[in-house]
Amino acid sequence: MAFGKKRIRRAPTKRRNKVKTVRQDPLYVDGVKPTPMYVDYKDIELLTKLTNRHGRIVSRRKSGCHASSQHAVATAIKRARFMALMPYIAD
Repeated sequence: MAFGKKRIRRAPTKRRNKVKTVRQDPLYVDGVKPTPMYVDYKDIELLTKLTNRHGRIVSRRKSGCHASSQHAVATAIKRARFMALMPYIAD
């Protein structure tokens, strides 16, 4: 410490807990997980909602999908790209 300077401590402040809102997985049908988890690669409307404007697959955090749903979405998007139903990159 330097000469004549005292360290001032602040009183601890209360932190508010964040309230988590449970988002519904966009692939669930009426709130129920479809089994087996399958996303049709021919459903281009759904797949375009799950890609961004550059044509990249949207992350789980942004799309709200669970892990199993996200794997099915990624597989469906890759199949649709391979079958030339969706572009690999945006125009």
